[in-house]
Parts: sequence; C-alpha cells; structure tokens
Amino acid sequence: MIITIDGPAGAGKSTVARALARRLGFRYLDTGAMYRAVALAGLRRGVDWSRPEELADLAERLEVRLSGERLYLDGADVTEAVRSWEVTAATRYAADNPRVRERLVLLQRAAAAGADIVTEGRDQGTVVFPDAACKIFLTAAAAERARRRLGDLRSRGESATLDEVLAAQERRDREDAARPVGALVPAPDAIELASDGLSVDEVVERIASLARARR
Repeated sequence: MIITIDGPAGAGKSTVARALARRLGFRYLDTGAMYRAVALAGLRRGVDWSRPEELADLAERLEVRLSGERLYLDGADVTEAVRSWEVTAATRYAADNPRVRERLVLLQRAAAAGADIVTEGRDQGTVVFPDAACKIFLTAAAAERARRRLGDLRSRGESATLDEVLAAQERRDREDAARPVGALVPAPDAIELASDGLSVDEVVERIASLARARR
C-alpha cells in the first residue's frame, strides 16, 4: 500500500509521515530530502545555477539513497547537511529542473516497488504515485508553518528571523504552485487535512484511520 502526503513547506509532512510509517510498520520516503541532496551536491561542486543542464548532468551521476530516516549522497550520510538554510535556498534549482525531477521520480518509484510505504513531498499523489490507495494533502496556516520552520532552524543552531522565514516561505509557495513540472496542487482524489491546532499524534491517527478504511 502507498500513502502519499503532499503539501506546502512547514505543514508538518515529514514529522507526520515518519510517525505514520512507524505506527503502521511501513517504510518512509522523504522525497523532498532527495531534491535537497541534489542541491547540496550542486553547492559542493560549484554548479552554475544559470545553466540547468549542469545540475541535471550532475544529478544523473549521483547516488541518492534513503535508508530508513537517513539520507545518503554518494555513500555519505547527509541527513543533517541537507537541512541547512543555504541548501533550502538552493533546492528550487533542483525542484524546477525537469531532468532532475525525471531522475528522482524514477528513484522514488524504484524505492517504493513492492513495499508498504508512506511517501511525502509536493507531487507524490499527482505525478509520482497517481494510483496510490490513500492520498493526503496536508496544510496549515502560513504563520504557523513559518513558526515551525523557524523552530527547526534554531534547533540546528542557525540564525533567522520569523520575517525572513515567512518571506522565504511565501516565495517558495509561489514557486511550488507555478512549477512547470511537479507543481504543488492537491490530487483530485486527495483528502485535505489542516494540521493547525492538532498534535502530531492526532494528525497521524486521522490519517491512519483513513488508510485502514482504504486498505
């Protein structure tokens, strides 16, 4: 069974998806981290962002692998490295690149083959797994999402203000919605769930109940 959780940045997708996978005994697939890994590789290799073919060529040579909740780039654990503010700002170059998306979609489908999986991102229910049994579109108010993101950054020792995070989030929302491939839109058969005012356990239980009904 495949459960997809799509939604904007800061909606709680990663936290909820990880907890849901543990609750159900499913594998967890963090597809956003895969795009971050490509962006991290681009930063480390000094890719010219104005030449998208450079990043696409690099992506086709990279080994990007998820093992449980750990992310590996060419064999090295980059789980924490991809969450930096610098990588976040550069990830759009990977996400907007059709050849990068094509490469990572293939890797995502291969990772899910024959498995019970909870996968989260922006286009999981629309592009990557259009036939998934259970599709969730997780949302939250913009201010709440920005506060969550700021908390994540500060927990890793990075400095930022709420205004900076909110401005970056608004820009990212616009870019995600306008993306020519893999745009952030709910799948027609997705169930929209707002996480405002709900604990992680409450959100997980609601999705688990929906999944059990769909199975």
